[in-house]
Amino acid sequence: MQGLDWLSLFVRWFHVIAGVAWIGASFYFIWLDNSLRTPPEWKQKKGIKGDLWAIHGGGFYEVAKYAYGPETMPTTLHWFKWEAYTTWLSGFALLIIVYYFGASAYLIDPSVNALTPLSAILSGLGVIFGGLAIYELACRSPLAKSPKAFAIFLITLLCFTSWLTSTLFSGRGAYIHVGALVGTIMVANVFLNIMPNQRKMVAAVANKGDIDPAWGASAKLRSVHNNYLTLPLLFIMISNHYPMTYQHPQNWLVLIAIMALSAWIRHFFNLKHQHVKKPSILITGAIGMLLLAIWVSMPVAAPSAEATADEDKKESSATVRTDADNEVAALVEKHCTSCHASEPTDDIFKVAPLGVKFDNWADIKRYAPQIYQRAAVTKDMPFLNKTGMTEEERQAIASWYQQR
Repeated sequence: MQGLDWLSLFVRWFHVIAGVAWIGASFYFIWLDNSLRTPPEWKQKKGIKGDLWAIHGGGFYEVAKYAYGPETMPTTLHWFKWEAYTTWLSGFALLIIVYYFGASAYLIDPSVNALTPLSAILSGLGVIFGGLAIYELACRSPLAKSPKAFAIFLITLLCFTSWLTSTLFSGRGAYIHVGALVGTIMVANVFLNIMPNQRKMVAAVANKGDIDPAWGASAKLRSVHNNYLTLPLLFIMISNHYPMTYQHPQNWLVLIAIMALSAWIRHFFNLKHQHVKKPSILITGAIGMLLLAIWVSMPVAAPSAEATADEDKKESSATVRTDADNEVAALVEKHCTSCHASEPTDDIFKVAPLGVKFDNWADIKRYAPQIYQRAAVTKDMPFLNKTGMTEEERQAIASWYQQR
């Protein structure tokens, strides 16, 4: 169990590093392309269609973009692809480690859909790669010729995926699978379109052949898609820290709203790089976030005490609880449910952290590995040991888990 936590740490660390590199390169080249200006005539005669000057790190930089390509292929040509590939590979590995190995705790919510771990995993893979197939087919269809029509299609696809995952998985599981689909689309744009078209361009220049304008146009379209999807994806990456979003009854609508607002804010910066300033975008984006926060923060009716008691009765009638079970249930109620409940009573946590709730015995059994790990192994729970859990109580939880 602890070895898996260390593996998760290292993979997550690498994923963040690779993601920073990919996003940094992506944002830089979008900025670069939007900032190029018509060069002097002598540069145009050399085939340069846009240039710019920049200063950074104590030096001046002159950047030029050729309409066709240089007269001779340079000895060293820098490619930007492994940032994308390593981000996706590490992200998919993290999905497997956290959500597929821990499907019972983090992917499946019986109150949403009582899936088996295998069916939940297969459903998740179907969402990711099925969504990618639909997107790729649309990109290769006449729909891609109309930016507005394609934008409507992409928004519809993401809305449907958000709703579908919210009916299949836990809130966290739903959000992460929408994020996995978006990330897979973005890396597929690099692998299936941008890189092949760039290889065709390099080969054409090296062989003094003609360049098909469609190669560059198609790669540029995919780059624009990636650019607008980046901020929504970044929110999903950090969303598991904010359970008030994915635990909301309409969590899929919350996700759609935040993704839309994120893309809208990104649009402001894309226009700004072209010297088009529209502060109204920032203002409406901020108003939208404020309204969303007000809506999400509105009180939501929690399950009644009677409903919770009924759940416990059903569980008790199905299984016989031992004395150790009863002891652990009492310990969880004493030390954990002030935070981890549908309606927390803690003075700090007003929403169950990470969406983990111990409302009944079924929940305690579902999260048994996590309870054992955090209370008896790493001993970082209860948070700051606010409730004063003793070593004897931690040992009781360890003994219960090991004898299950």
